[in-house]
Amino acid sequence: MSTDLYTFSSDSLPGDPRFLPPLANGLLGWRVYSDILHVGAVYNGERGDCHRADVPCPLAVTVVMEEGGQDSFSLDAYNGVFTRTLTSPGATVSQSFYSHRYHSNLMVMEILLVRHAPSEVALAVNLVTSFLPQSKDIPFQSGPDYKGGRYILGQTNTAEFPGGPQPTVHLIWTPIPSTVTLPPERSQDRWCFIVAVADSLDVVEASFDEGLELMATGDLRPSHEKSWQELWLHSKVEMVGSERLLKAVISSMFYLLSAFPSIHDTSCFFGGVSPGGLSNGGEGQDYWGHAFWDQEMWIYPTVALFYPKLARAVLEYRVQTVDGAKYNAQRQGYKGLKFPWQSAVSGREMCPEDIYGEQEIHINGDVALAFQNYYYLTEDASMFTEGRGSQLIWDLADYWVSRVTWSTEDQKYHILGVMPPDEYYYNVSNSVYTNTVAKLSLQFAVELADLLKHPAPNEWQDVAENLQIPFDQQSQYHPEFEGYTKGCTVKQADAVMLSYPLGLPMSLEIRRNDLEAYEAVTDPLGPAMTWGMFAIGWLELGEAEKAQQLLEKCFKNIQGPFQVWSETSDGSGAVNFLTGMGGFLQAVVFGYTGFRVQKECLAFSPLLPNELSELCIRGVSYLGNRMDWLFRKHEVCIILREPEAGDGFAKRCDLQVVLKSSGTKIPLTPGTPVMFPREPGCVCKLQLSSFCWPL
Repeated sequence: MSTDLYTFSSDSLPGDPRFLPPLANGLLGWRVYSDILHVGAVYNGERGDCHRADVPCPLAVTVVMEEGGQDSFSLDAYNGVFTRTLTSPGATVSQSFYSHRYHSNLMVMEILLVRHAPSEVALAVNLVTSFLPQSKDIPFQSGPDYKGGRYILGQTNTAEFPGGPQPTVHLIWTPIPSTVTLPPERSQDRWCFIVAVADSLDVVEASFDEGLELMATGDLRPSHEKSWQELWLHSKVEMVGSERLLKAVISSMFYLLSAFPSIHDTSCFFGGVSPGGLSNGGEGQDYWGHAFWDQEMWIYPTVALFYPKLARAVLEYRVQTVDGAKYNAQRQGYKGLKFPWQSAVSGREMCPEDIYGEQEIHINGDVALAFQNYYYLTEDASMFTEGRGSQLIWDLADYWVSRVTWSTEDQKYHILGVMPPDEYYYNVSNSVYTNTVAKLSLQFAVELADLLKHPAPNEWQDVAENLQIPFDQQSQYHPEFEGYTKGCTVKQADAVMLSYPLGLPMSLEIRRNDLEAYEAVTDPLGPAMTWGMFAIGWLELGEAEKAQQLLEKCFKNIQGPFQVWSETSDGSGAVNFLTGMGGFLQAVVFGYTGFRVQKECLAFSPLLPNELSELCIRGVSYLGNRMDWLFRKHEVCIILREPEAGDGFAKRCDLQVVLKSSGTKIPLTPGTPVMFPREPGCVCKLQLSSFCWPL
């Protein structure tokens, strides 16, 4: 596939600076030309004011040529570089930015000045900066220069809670002159400027040293581009029939991956993924940079299917916040853990309004579902033993047991006083989504306890089996909650998520009824991720063109020219809205393929819309293997990749394809294509009773 599809170009920048492209690497995030950057896990302020701390960015530089010129701008998603090119009659100057994908403490600006013809006159280009070494969130002070670099350090003003930690930020950067000059005897020259950011003096100096060494060897940009190319070689989506759709997939994957750490180093504390990504989330904007359910339910599933290391980083983030989650539960009078609706670093509730933290408790089930998804994809038991995931899951089960109320009238457990994902309603009873994720959470706790030989309280199974799941027998559909009036407006996807991603069994008739009931009353200005869930639902029903009509609505949220998503179709709300991108990607990656991550298999049931003749999903990761899938109208091809040294898989399972209608079983052999007619089936272990990971 041509890398041109990864390039997004324009002759001008967006009129709204919110839609300038963000550049991030899981630790540092920056919107090009902005005078601030953000650092993962660095927040300022207590609950109600907690937000990503603004850090001054020395790369807030604009290139000016006295003779003017023609501008062009491009985002190269394949290599992770944004470039402005200014062309005049006498010369071309290129200004490139990137957040280093491998060395995540570094951000870089490069200036390349090329003369078009020999001249006896020096050529000067002005570098105009808006940078000031100060921040309203961090009182920076200057330190001694380090190897020619300027140095400042500071600590955030306010911790998340009284007595909590206040992060320290250290910056070292190469000074940026007001002018760079190309001597008459040279036809071109290049200047490179780096910024190193870290939480300690030792690390920031080591990072700056690394940057200087890479500059000296000429490997600074190549090492960055190599890391991006490696991500795309691991996994990518290709298709024949719609370049517009493909470019939307590529840009969405680029921005999602930018929010995650390097696959080579996930040892540092990862600060989670917020709806607006790392580049956004300052005071009063883009949900303050906090992590929500968006992380587990919308962003995580596609990333987990391709990059298990990055999926584990999300789980480890939640494990690191369990002390705060325990505090939240105790404060509300319950056992176990209550993950915050808005999470920063501590795990304590950061949402300014109490009602969300107290009632939007489905977040607990969402977190549990991500852990379950990871285990089913990897069977990596170490996440649940050494990684403390098992205790987290069991503590969530204890929370649900303490949160339910037994009704002697209907002999069911009820969950009262909640806000469902549809935030137009609150203080309702038996949210169908909330109760379903609670049931799944409890069932997984029992399953994990059995697997790890841990005694499970009988209450876990009892509550799971007897928890009320609202269903309207007369209309044969799932009301959002007890007392919901059919036909009332809803904000976003809620009950339509029961079949996917929750996997609640239901007939095709009920699935259709749910979709029809809520599609007609969903707010057209609701958040972007919603329509991807509707598209998946119609694909489950075999109606690809109906699904495509709904998926088309997502394009209204893509703001050109750099494919930055807005939360709503009118451009308002959070920007670089990763949640919307995540819902859209799930419609492609899980919708068209029918991929479903299940307990003992990866199921599939492909269906392509008319506009696509081929869909290729490369690098699907399952039980220590990588697979490339090719879907056509009437056939499917799977190639199990040859194992690669250093791919991070501790052990692999032997796999087979099992076709549903015929029961045909086809072993998968590395490097050997397997083709069969398009029909539902699954990939599973050759020996279903075996575990490929040591317990």
